[in-house]
Amino acid sequence: MADNSKRPNIVFLFADDWGRYASAYRKFGSPNSINHLIETPNFDRIASEGALFTNAHVPAPTCTPCRSSILSGTYFWETGLGAILEGAYWDESIPSYPLMLEEKGYHIGHTYKVWSPGKSENAPYGGARTKYESAGNEWRKFSQYATYWISEWGVEGAKEKLYDETRNNFKSFLDDRAGDDPFCYWWGPVNTHRPWHKGSGKELWGINPDDLEGKMPEFVPDVPEVREDFADYLGEILAVDAGAGVILDELEKAGELDNTLVVMSGDHGIPGLPRAKCNLYDFGSQVALAARWPGKIKPGKVVNELVNLMSWGPTFLEAAGENPTDNMVDSIMPLLTSDDAGIEEGGRVIFGRERHVAFARQGGLPYPSRGIRTKDYLYIRNFEPDRYPIGELFGLESKDSDPEDLDDLLITASVWNRRRDLKNALSDMDTGPSKAWVIGNRNQEFYRERFDLAFNKRPALELYDVKKDPNHMTNLAEDPKYKEIMDKLNEELFSVLEERNDPRVIEGDDCKFEHQPYAGMPDPEWYTSSAMNGENWDPYPAQAKYTT
Repeated sequence: MADNSKRPNIVFLFADDWGRYASAYRKFGSPNSINHLIETPNFDRIASEGALFTNAHVPAPTCTPCRSSILSGTYFWETGLGAILEGAYWDESIPSYPLMLEEKGYHIGHTYKVWSPGKSENAPYGGARTKYESAGNEWRKFSQYATYWISEWGVEGAKEKLYDETRNNFKSFLDDRAGDDPFCYWWGPVNTHRPWHKGSGKELWGINPDDLEGKMPEFVPDVPEVREDFADYLGEILAVDAGAGVILDELEKAGELDNTLVVMSGDHGIPGLPRAKCNLYDFGSQVALAARWPGKIKPGKVVNELVNLMSWGPTFLEAAGENPTDNMVDSIMPLLTSDDAGIEEGGRVIFGRERHVAFARQGGLPYPSRGIRTKDYLYIRNFEPDRYPIGELFGLESKDSDPEDLDDLLITASVWNRRRDLKNALSDMDTGPSKAWVIGNRNQEFYRERFDLAFNKRPALELYDVKKDPNHMTNLAEDPKYKEIMDKLNEELFSVLEERNDPRVIEGDDCKFEHQPYAGMPDPEWYTSSAMNGENWDPYPAQAKYTT
């Protein structure tokens, strides 16, 4: 039973680039879904002993803006330079829920990634002062290290070495608190971000790429190279789930599990595949989400209502008995604590994006978009339809030419200190085998259509019937039958943008997002490790650094 006399602990398990993939979702959707190929017992435990959210979306489908929103409990455009990725700086005048809780007596700490890329790394969570990584940071390269260690320790032994890292990092955090003070902890694995080791999905987790055949989204090439890439990504998700199990186990050993609000999710969809990360389509914005809080959340609750992850900031504050700031969005406490075992579909989420990679477009310009998702429709407003959504093509338009840096374009790893010196085509899409395949086969007739769908210029207005067209293949914006619906969605979207002072709407042609430092080339000093949270690592470790 939960001890309701104590303020609850708060543990946020938040993986990089983790979309809506977990075995708990098998019963929601097609029997042919990818979720039938994986087992995520720890995420499923959180969901079954608490609530599973079937319609969770991010405030922005890119790392830093999404995290800025969650930490501040506001829309991403309200976070200053936290609204962009490359060139992001944290404005310390903006309240963040972890630092607010620390002021109220909570012991706070984090392991791995909280807020980055950006200066100063993880600033809204206390930066290096609240970092607990004394046991190591090899988890960021889970598949690379585990694969390297197999020859010495075997598959399970290799994985256990990494489980021990997470266990000991978390135990050091628990050991560091004073007495029985409540705590607020963020575990932010980045192994689901590229790169990951080729073939590791099968070697480490038994995921056969061939089993993905016929299960890929319609806009993703269903070919062996892409299936293997996706299988490796699923393996990294299983590693995240295993790490979550370690933390649940340690909470239980410490006698704190039943007085802890545990939330598990990710910051956007898969990197390196078409229409995923950096896109407002469901493949980019929809994520797994589950929450467990004994005595408060009824076990087995299913929340079908649309939920925006930025609501967790004020929700965590409310759970701790503290008042959110006036500028924060509403908490979702009513959804958590209602007696209903299931909640009907409804609500809406509003999200968007500005700049991701500075070198994606000439002049360091963003691709500004805002969207509204309801249970029936997705409506997107692209403010600059003459720009390329995922980055300029740099020679890929023609069948007869390729960019001079094609070899760099096709590398497996995102290496920031190299990428800033290159004008990589489609650079808002992480590099990897799937991206390489799409580019290399773009001149085949069938795949050219999908290449254009993913990467060519998009109209100013997009409207999709998400129930009839879950892959968002048919834009209904020009269909007169949907004009009334689109007008209504547009009005609702812009009313929020205006109410929340979105510069893209309020400032018009002189929008700050079009000017330095929000656009243009970031200062080269920004690319140092203090901003990058290790995202300028070498693609593969030359040797394992873990010692016996």
